[in-house]
Amino acid sequence: MTARRLTGAPVAQRLRAETEDNVTALRHRGVVPGLAVVVATDNEATLWYVRSIARAADRAGVHCTVVDLGADAGEDELASTLALLSADEDVHGIILQTPLPPGVDGDGLVSRISAAKDVDGANPLSLGRLTVGQDAFAPATARAVVEILEHYEVPLAGRHVSVVGRSAVVGKPLLQLLLQRDATVTVCHSRSRPLERYTSEAEIVVAAVGRPGLVTGEHVRSGAVVVDVGTNVLDDGDLVGDVEPVSTTEVAAALTPVPGGVGTVTTALLVLHTTQAALRLSHELAATRTPATGAVL
Repeated sequence: MTARRLTGAPVAQRLRAETEDNVTALRHRGVVPGLAVVVATDNEATLWYVRSIARAADRAGVHCTVVDLGADAGEDELASTLALLSADEDVHGIILQTPLPPGVDGDGLVSRISAAKDVDGANPLSLGRLTVGQDAFAPATARAVVEILEHYEVPLAGRHVSVVGRSAVVGKPLLQLLLQRDATVTVCHSRSRPLERYTSEAEIVVAAVGRPGLVTGEHVRSGAVVVDVGTNVLDDGDLVGDVEPVSTTEVAAALTPVPGGVGTVTTALLVLHTTQAALRLSHELAATRTPATGAVL
């Protein structure tokens, strides 16, 4: 058996088409969608990722501002920056990029992001709304997993999905997204031993830990669908996932590649979310203005 490659390119293309429609609608309202990415690190892999977001936004007609505060930025500076961006009418989406400087309380900072502009679903308010099924932006990486599965018509209702990783960025929000689609979900973590006990029973396995080659063919049942969320940079500069592709390809029915899989869709979703936020915010702003004067009520 040779696993089918579930590439992210066609999924991202569909999302970019939706983004283009949103940008056109916003232009008719005289609005340029704006995305702000706040960075406080000198990690080259992170900076490369931020540049890729900026390029994707620029191609879509979304104005992207990278606010680089430097690797020694303090918590107060970060907090005030997020507050200013949340109040800026020209900014419709905000991302606080990790990692953050040592000693900085990331959980406290993401609470400073306006939920209406929280396009990567980092604010606990967004995660809470997602949990109870209310309208909120899901973390883009978690939503990218679901977008790929649905694009390739992988059934979720009634299926057993094993998610390896319990982060607030992927594992926990992905659990909620899968439950909303009637999947039965097992969330595995560092104390789930042996790991193959849980993954080998699943029809779909999602690896999202950040450990190269953690999931191998021995962890996967024959015919399973495997989604690799991992993005690990090796010493030689190569980008690899959490799944060992050679042995897994021999067992699985389908596998997402790294690179070219989930990450491609994640970037497209961040830009799409920004345009969706801009549409909502511009509509709300227009509703508060008087027809005669344009003054805010």
